[in-house]
Amino acid sequence: MQIVVTTMMGMIGAVAFAMLFNVRGYKLVAHAVGAMISWIVYMYVFGINQDKVISLFCATATIGILSEILARIMKAPVIVMLVPMLVPLFPGSDLFYSTSYLVRGENVLGMQYLELVLKEAGAMAFAIILVTSLTQVVMKIARYIWRTLKRKLSKNH
Repeated sequence: MQIVVTTMMGMIGAVAFAMLFNVRGYKLVAHAVGAMISWIVYMYVFGINQDKVISLFCATATIGILSEILARIMKAPVIVMLVPMLVPLFPGSDLFYSTSYLVRGENVLGMQYLELVLKEAGAMAFAIILVTSLTQVVMKIARYIWRTLKRKLSKNH
């Protein structure tokens, strides 16, 4: 039951965040579904390996691919599709604990949580960069193949 509640809260958070970007209509549904997928992938991978960093990387990469596809289908910027879908994955609790421990003077625990936050944020950033770069490479190869085929077909006729 907790998984259903957290998934629904993630969806609501993503839709509310998308509304801050003036996203309207059917795109809000895409953000809700993307947020749901991000949280499900995160929970699934976390259930397998119990590592937040790897789980965040996998979930972010999945959402990166989904947002690249949806951005082209819906004719929207990728960043507008990507950011709201990542809202459920933001490592807010670890950041809170880090800050809380540091404020209370428990520096060792605070630094441990801060290290975890930096690893999590790095994993998410790396996944976004990796997916974006691979998408650009694939698109360039596809355009090259398309142009080559087009030239060959036009020469034959």
